[in-house]
This record gives sequence, C-alpha cells and structure tokens, in this order.
Amino acid sequence: MFNVTTKSIQWGEETLTLETGKVARQADGSVIATLGETTVMANVTFARTQKPGQDFFPLTVHYQEKYYAAGKVPGGFFKREARPTEKETLTARLIDRPIRPLFVPGFKNEVLVMCTVLSHDLVNDPDMVAMIAASAALTISGAPFRGPIAACRVGFEDGEYILNPTVDDMQDLRLNPEQRLDLVVAGTKDAVMMVESEAYELSEAEMLGAVKFAHESIQPVLDLIIDLAEDAAKEPFDFQPVDYSALSDAVKKAGETEMRAAFAIADKQERTAAVSAARETIKASLSEEQLADANLGSALKKLEASILRGDVVKTGKRIDGRRTDEIRDIVSQTGILPRTHGSALFTRGETQGLVVTTLGTGDDEQFIDALHGNFKSNFLLHYNFPPYSVGEVGRVSGPGRREIGHGKLAWRALQAVLPASTDFPYTIRVVSEITESNGSSSMASVCGGSLSMMDAGVPLKSAVAGVAMGLILEDDGSYAILSDILGDEDHLGDMDFKVAGTENGITSLQMDIKIAGITPEIMEKALEQAKVGRIHILGEMNKALSGAADFSVHAPRIETMQIPTDKIREVIGSGGKVIREIVEVSGAKVDINDEGIIKIASPNGDSIKKAYDMIYSIVAEPEEGAIYTGTVVKIVDFGAFVNFFGKRDGLVHVSQIENRRLNHPSDVLKEGQEVKVKLLGFDDRGKVRLSMKMVNQETGEEMTKEEEGAEE
Repeated sequence: MFNVTTKSIQWGEETLTLETGKVARQADGSVIATLGETTVMANVTFARTQKPGQDFFPLTVHYQEKYYAAGKVPGGFFKREARPTEKETLTARLIDRPIRPLFVPGFKNEVLVMCTVLSHDLVNDPDMVAMIAASAALTISGAPFRGPIAACRVGFEDGEYILNPTVDDMQDLRLNPEQRLDLVVAGTKDAVMMVESEAYELSEAEMLGAVKFAHESIQPVLDLIIDLAEDAAKEPFDFQPVDYSALSDAVKKAGETEMRAAFAIADKQERTAAVSAARETIKASLSEEQLADANLGSALKKLEASILRGDVVKTGKRIDGRRTDEIRDIVSQTGILPRTHGSALFTRGETQGLVVTTLGTGDDEQFIDALHGNFKSNFLLHYNFPPYSVGEVGRVSGPGRREIGHGKLAWRALQAVLPASTDFPYTIRVVSEITESNGSSSMASVCGGSLSMMDAGVPLKSAVAGVAMGLILEDDGSYAILSDILGDEDHLGDMDFKVAGTENGITSLQMDIKIAGITPEIMEKALEQAKVGRIHILGEMNKALSGAADFSVHAPRIETMQIPTDKIREVIGSGGKVIREIVEVSGAKVDINDEGIIKIASPNGDSIKKAYDMIYSIVAEPEEGAIYTGTVVKIVDFGAFVNFFGKRDGLVHVSQIENRRLNHPSDVLKEGQEVKVKLLGFDDRGKVRLSMKMVNQETGEEMTKEEEGAEE
C-alpha cells in the first residue's frame, strides 16, 4: 500500500530524518521531517493552470503548531487552535521568504504550502524543521522550483558559533548574557537567501561569520533533500514561461521616454502620479490584443525596473538624486504628545513614524501560551501601517503578516538594550504609527522607538538606529549597494537588507533576496555600508535628546522590595486577605512572585510608601533600640499597650510614659493617640517593652540624659 522513502543524517547533536510516501499521498509533495523528537509534516499542492488575468505569483504558506504536539490542551474558553499566533505567523514568513524567489520566473499558478507541527520535544525548535520539510516537499512535488533550500539556527556563546541551540538556550536572550545571538539563515548550495536575527551588539565581522557558519552547516541537509528527491521526486511539471518579449518591446517603444522622465522626479507623490500617467500613455499606444495580454503588468514592471536599475549601476545616481551611500534628511522630535508617557516623531525623507511608549505594571505583562510552555513578556512593540501612509484608500482591519513581521523586527532591534527588569520593573509597550511611508518604515520604528522610550525615562543601555539597504545586481555581475532605500528601490531591486544596532554593534539583521542568493562579499560590503549609515542616523537622533528625560508624571511609579520566601504566605494572608487589605488601604497595586520580589505601583508616592511600610511591618522584625511611631490601643492601670510595628503591640509601663510620677496612664494618654516609642527589648516571656519618656514626642528623636533630667 505504501511506497515509503526515508533518508537520515546526523546533523549536529541530533538525527535529521526525511520521510515521504506514507502520509498525505494525494498532495503533490508531502514530507515528514524529524529532528530529535520534533516532527513537522509539510504538504505542497499547486494548480496546473494559471487563473485568467493573474499578474502575480499566488504563493500561500501556512505554519501550524498543534498543541497535542507537546502534550498540551489549548488555553482559553475555546479548546481548539484558532487564529495563528505570532510565532506561527512569523514562521510562515520565514518559510515564504526564501522559497518565493526560487520558483521559475513567469510561474503564476497558485501554490499552497502547509506545515504542521506533529511532535515537539521541547528541545529542537520546529520552525527550522518546518523550513526543511517545506523545501523537501517542494523539491519532490514536480513544481517548477529551483531549490532546494535548507535552514538552520545559530547561537553565539564565548566566541563560538553553536548549530541549532536548544529552545531553552534561545528563550528570552535578554536574561541570558552568555548567549548573544539568535540567527536563522536559509540558503541554497551556492548562496544565502534569507537571514533573520536577534543579536546583542555583535560586530559586523561576528555577524558575517555567523552567516557563513550557517551556510556551511546547511550543506549536508541540502544533500539529504537531493538524495530524497532522486528516489521519490515526481515528474517535473511541464511549464514553459510565456515569451512576452514582443509585448515588452512594444511597451518600451511606446513609453520609455515618459517613464524615464517620471522616475527622474524626486518627490514620491509627484513621481507616482507621473509613473501612472506614463503607464496610461503606454496603454493608449497598444492594441486591444496587447492590452488584454495577462503579461502586460510584467512588461510594464520590466520597463520600470530597467530604468531604475540600469541608471543606478551605471551612474551611481538614484531616482531621488542621492548617491548610493547617502541617507535622506532626518528630523527627530521627542515629547510631542502631552499626556503620553513618552513620544517621538521620527522623519527620514518621506518615511515617518509617530512612536509612543506606555509604561505599565506587572498586571500589564503579556501572557504567551506557547508549545514549550507559558511565559510572560514585559516588552511589547506594535506596528501599524494604515493606508493613508502611502496616500491610498483601503479597508482597515487587524494586523496582517506584514505588520506582525515588521513589529517583531523592531522588537528584536530594541529589546537588546532594555534595562533588566530588576532595575526597571515596568512593562513597556511601544506603538509605532506609520504616518508616511517611502521605504523602510520598520527601521523608522526602531529609531522612533528608541527615542520614544528615552523620552519616557526608560534607561536604555544605548540608543538604537536602523537602516535598510538595497541591491541592484546586473546579469554581468556589476552591482550597486544602496543605503536607506526608497519604496520603488525595494520593489524593483534585488535585496532588502535591514540592519539595526547601536554604536557598539548589531542588534538585529534581516535580509530578503529576490534573486537566487547573494555572495558573502556582497553581504560584507552591505554590512560595512550599513554601519556608516547607522552611525550617521544615531548622530541625527542625538540632536533630539537634550539629556535624560524626566519621568512622566502620568506614568505609574514602581518600587521593588525583596522579602524572605518564607514570609510570602504572611504577606498574602489566608485567601489573599492581607494583600487585599494592603491594596485597599494604600491605594497602590501590589504584585508578588515566587522569589519574594514585590512590586508596588502607583502614580502617588504616598500610596507606594504606605504599602511599603505595611509590607515591611509584616516581614521585618522590630529592632531593639529603634524608635517607632505607634498608636495607643488600650490603657490599663499599669500602663498602655501601643501598636507600633504592623500588628505588633508592646507595653509602655506607667513608669516609662513620662519623667514624672503619674496617678494613672489616662492622665496623659487616650486610646487612638499617636505616640513615639523606643523599643527597650523583650522580657523573659517575649513580651515587648517600650518607652515613651526616652523619645521627644514632637521631633521623634531620642532624648539625651540631660534632656530627660531637665524634664524631671
């Protein structure tokens, strides 16, 4: 019944196995990949015909994590996997980005790639396994795919690169100073196709070394996929790209002059209008048959690309007149919104981000329900890209894959410089509203996010800036690397290479390639050029910072205190009774964890102090010889009982009330009266002995012997 093909290799510390022929046999390509005990099934199907009039490549990639893979039941009210999590969306993008450029040019049939996590050993991250499984399934499917690709993850510890570090090693790198890198690389035999990373101020040489290490490490996996394909691949789909050279020549002849003039306009809006007009001029010169040709859009794009690309490589001048390494004008402003905790407006050319920081308490941390366990995050970054930012109309809905991906890129760039939660116990939410866009709005979010957090008083280790690099690579091998790319340069170029970091090093790197990969030499030059651009942008950002920003009066204040773990029960009380009373009486929020760290939050400093004192009185022991403020709770013939330390009471003997003989304590005291007392010690039965006469009741200071004698 089954015609099973299985291939295995030892890869790093684990065995990697690819299997096909047993499951999902009606799919065009189906591969189950297993690394250790993490298993992912990838299924590929593709349409045999192109939809009429389709002028783009409709590739759809889904990545699904099934909770049963880790022996878990989904959380929440609906016990079923629902909308994709952030991890699933980001992984789907990781798979999509390196495989999309490798389909034969002109192939516009619909393709569906579905990756499903079937088993997770909580050691090997399934995202890398999914990328390998998807590549293998495409390679054996018969689709016109010029792969395979393979992918791996790289860590960096003690100057050594680590292949496929464990899930725990990569979890919350900010709290793991030994690990300085979480890098994902995908590539073919000859070149790197995609890079995604989270880094901790790595140098350009260290980052490039990690990419090279990854590319070398995936070579055995590529051989494994080819070995599987030799035994199990289906017959290649008979696809011949449509020859539309005649249409392309007609388009060029009809409007090259107008299109070249349009691309010479520096202003984006004017240029867009001129390009649109040039297209209409071209269409007006074409026959009805040519207008109906499904490849008309491709022919127009080919003309636009040839104008933009050829001129840049030949002359070194770009469509807005800049040199290849020149950054657009930058204007940075902070504190532009009156009631927010921190705000910044970062403008670079025609790209602009309004970025706002909000500081919250532990109650505002985000709970994340992941396959490898539940955890909290105290740093959130949300990126919004409304239609008006590019002068368009359109439906406004929830964040799409692009928004989630760009937000995560900015998150990775900034989280490397955040203070430790023990030093700055706030939940930080950064929201980037892209108000204008003409290239690299994600890097504007990085720059604006850094400024916004500084404006909110967040003690960042360093300012962070980001820059997007582009590439024009011609058939003859000549190329140009572009700093701070425009939207058109991104759309018509061969590479989108985003680098973010501080003056000391890289904190995030993302690369997408639209051609069959780039060489290490090109990447090295791009990294060096990006460093120059990053340092320039940091200098411009510094102009907006006049020094340490004042902490917003509207932000909550948070104090932390550490208590012995054996006192946690006393602070919480039976059924939470004690901690609820502290919150009600003080008006502050109180959060306590299993390590005995307590966070007290309130905009009101008095509320924080009151809560702190109440907790301190529970967990601390009174010190002999110390002076306390107390309240008389009961008067008896031989003295008065004073509540002076939380719920602790002590006796002030009648002889210790004043430096004179009293007939009865009620002569000078009444219940509810506030008094200052000194703790004399404890008697043989542990009872507390207090004195009032040794303390100046007005100042609260201990009286000298001379002062006591003077009172007598």
